[in-house]
Amino acid sequence: MRLYSFLFWKRKKTLTEKLASEEYDGGGILSEEQKLTDLSGYNIKQLSDLASELRQQIISVCATNGGHLAPSLGTVELTLALLKVFNPKNTPIVWDVGHQSYAYKILTGRKQRFHTLRQFGGVSGFNNIFESEYDAFSVGHSSTSISAALGLAAAYPERKAVAVIGDGALTGGMAFEAINHVGHLKPDNLIVILNDNQMSISPNVGGVQKALTNFLVSKTYNFFKKEAYDLSKLLPENIRKTLLHGSKKMEESLLNIFTKSIFFEDFGFTYVGPVNGHNLSQLVKLLAKVDANVAGPVLVHVITQKGKGYKFAEEDPQRFHGVSPFDISTGKSKKPAERGYAAVLGETMSKLAGQREDVCAVVAAMCQGVGLDKFSQEFPERFYDVGIAEQHAVTFAAGLARGGKKVFVAIYSTFMQRAFDQMIHDVAMQKLPLVMCLDRAGLVGADGATHHGVFDLAYLQMIPGLVVLAPASGSELAQMLEWAADYQDGPVAIRYPRGKASLEDRGEFALGKAVSEGKGEDVAICSIGDSLKDARALVDLMSGDQIKARILHYNCLKPFDKQVLQESLTDGVKEFITIEDGVLSGGFGGRVNDYLCSKGVNVMNFGYKDEFVPHGTVSELKSSLGLEPSQIYKKYLQGREV
Repeated sequence: MRLYSFLFWKRKKTLTEKLASEEYDGGGILSEEQKLTDLSGYNIKQLSDLASELRQQIISVCATNGGHLAPSLGTVELTLALLKVFNPKNTPIVWDVGHQSYAYKILTGRKQRFHTLRQFGGVSGFNNIFESEYDAFSVGHSSTSISAALGLAAAYPERKAVAVIGDGALTGGMAFEAINHVGHLKPDNLIVILNDNQMSISPNVGGVQKALTNFLVSKTYNFFKKEAYDLSKLLPENIRKTLLHGSKKMEESLLNIFTKSIFFEDFGFTYVGPVNGHNLSQLVKLLAKVDANVAGPVLVHVITQKGKGYKFAEEDPQRFHGVSPFDISTGKSKKPAERGYAAVLGETMSKLAGQREDVCAVVAAMCQGVGLDKFSQEFPERFYDVGIAEQHAVTFAAGLARGGKKVFVAIYSTFMQRAFDQMIHDVAMQKLPLVMCLDRAGLVGADGATHHGVFDLAYLQMIPGLVVLAPASGSELAQMLEWAADYQDGPVAIRYPRGKASLEDRGEFALGKAVSEGKGEDVAICSIGDSLKDARALVDLMSGDQIKARILHYNCLKPFDKQVLQESLTDGVKEFITIEDGVLSGGFGGRVNDYLCSKGVNVMNFGYKDEFVPHGTVSELKSSLGLEPSQIYKKYLQGREV
């Protein structure tokens, strides 16, 4: 009988194979209703089946739309356990960054719309309070969850609040500030889940550790702990303090034997773990005991595997952290590789470091994203990845510069906002000649409002002594980097967009000199950085109606070229348009206005208005905002008629 069964046994397809063969249709266990999925009646077997279904949907959608795949695959069981134990309406759950929360989105009323993930008008890639009542806090930048959850716990002392923070986010200074405040407030309604996915399941997750963890969260232990504390109040204060100190040290000794660190205990947390984050039975039981028995701030240390359930993401979690559309069967991207600005930065930095021993690079946990992975391998002694700590990155780089190094700090534009004070106080005020490379300037597309780099031109140009540059091509970026390597009179900021870098040779870079294209006397179109392509498209539209236009293109916002504007006025130009891939308030157009309005000239400004831009493709977003060249031209014509 056993032989017969073996001969006719059919191997169960792996998840990867099932998805690749298009057997998954998006259906399954989940309710069709657009509401919170009630997991209270699910047993562990049903939760395990649901975990498989969730992974199928996450992989299928990310393969089509792109997204943060590996982080969300790693938190499927954790999400199920949280929603099995807690109702997010009564116990707010704050996800740090939010790219771990795809399963949470599906289970909180967004299953039927999840296929619209990161698409224009669809489900956001991050948690958003305007999208769902179950999103307790809008997130997108790292290290905010403990602060937000602590605030919610203080605002609603009758409720518990949960923060889910990754070990990477824990490197952010804001997380430590929040932990320090927890030690001061000592709230009895705060639970912090540390999602640790950077190491394998520790040997500590064994029998003795499991027994100790269960003991520390047991009802009996915590009951007697509270009773002993209350009874101690009857003792003389000096004896009471001695006894409490002794009992605390005994508990810490037990933890020291079986855990790697009691760091969190020193800040007033009850530390629980580490626990296997993919063992649903263990997770559910542990969280239920923590909820029922443990008072005071609690930290639950959960070990997870990034990319869990999809072999390609398990093997290369860094590459699958954030992905563009890919082939499920091979894990390969569907988009052909493009030579982007990040690649230009990496190539030029390696060239400069090969020529000069003082050249150093600093990143904040985005080595591959900013294009410096090759540099890090070629010059490891001159490469510094400080983790998710942009403020520290800038001031650390300032220290390197003060010590005589030529430092290039490469950080996404949206994340550099976090180090605004450091740019002013620690860099510009001391006139230190370091170079800040701001990747992902302008609209970034599907990551949305929290990641668009649309504020940099406005917040950079107000900093005294800071040179602000914006290349329009890859060759221009390379020239700017080489020029900045020799510049010693103060700091330099270079902002450039995501995506393909034009190969156009823009000529030799000259600081503070705008470049004129054409001699048209009807209208001058002023552009900056990547907006040059829109300016050129606008000129083509105008030429069809016999409107003679010239382009005044700025690759440098500070110092600002006023002479090229005056030359246009001298030539008889009376109409001016500005185009920028940044906010209008305080941006490039405002700088043009300052000069031309003093001359009695009216200017039409095109850029992002005083509102946050949602997610979608760059083309969709520009069209929705009326910023495609054809739309700009239409508004220009309407303005002429008035």
